[in-house]
Amino acid sequence: MDFALSQEQQAIRDTCRDFAREVVAPAAEKLDRNHEFGYDIVRQMGELGLFGLPFSEEVGGAGGDFLSLCIAIEEISRADAGVGITLEAAVCLGSSPIYSFGTQDQKSKWLPDLVAGRKLWAFGLTEPEAGSDAGATKTRADSRNGTWVINGAKQFITNSGTEISAGVTITAVTGRTGDEPELSAIMVPTGTPGYHVLESYRKLGWHSSDTHPLSFESCEVPVENLLGKRGGGYRQFLHTLTGGRIAIAALSVGVAQACLDASLAYAKERHAFGAPISRHQAIQFKLADMAMETEVARTM
Repeated sequence: MDFALSQEQQAIRDTCRDFAREVVAPAAEKLDRNHEFGYDIVRQMGELGLFGLPFSEEVGGAGGDFLSLCIAIEEISRADAGVGITLEAAVCLGSSPIYSFGTQDQKSKWLPDLVAGRKLWAFGLTEPEAGSDAGATKTRADSRNGTWVINGAKQFITNSGTEISAGVTITAVTGRTGDEPELSAIMVPTGTPGYHVLESYRKLGWHSSDTHPLSFESCEVPVENLLGKRGGGYRQFLHTLTGGRIAIAALSVGVAQACLDASLAYAKERHAFGAPISRHQAIQFKLADMAMETEVARTM
């Protein structure tokens, strides 16, 4: 198997690496310390075309592949994982379901701003008692008079509360087939009455990313806001999470590479017994293991 990157992928890597070093890294400490969302960084990532990397040119994307997106996420996360998760969630969880399952009208209405990074879309799957366990979903959407009436709550939803957040795609129970819940995906635009973005979480890390719990109280959206087929929510979120999890792995490789970079730099500066500790074999073994494990993760 050939693991070599194409010329286009190498160019994307180099561009994102330079951007991360020159733009993301200098702002990372301030954003993290002040729990700020990097609007200017998001705007610049949009100008670079990162939010549209894996999407076709027909919808304003770059026509690239998924590996190119993972390369971009790794390089950005190497400087700030909070910015990396913003990109990952926006593309893999926000835009991707609309691109994969949306009608032509839904794509035309939402994707131009999303793939340009002017707006962000969120993915509302996780609940206090449910997530990948779809059968435990409590959020309901009842069909009434040409609308979906939504009641329930979601938690840990990325990109849901920024000034440029345009909406969220939620999974909700829309009926039952025997003992099994019928899950569907429904798009809820920001500002819809009954849709509430609650106070952001006090997180241990990733302070530059936006994460909120959501609540829905008799929230009505048109039936046309159904994403994909009724009852297709389970298949759709599995498809969405598959790509999302791979991209999260790319983010993690970026963090691992940053740790290796910092460790190597420190080992060259720190002196013990008359020499930099990087010259001591015990330290070299540790650095070699870190480098090997990071590269193995990258090739996976």
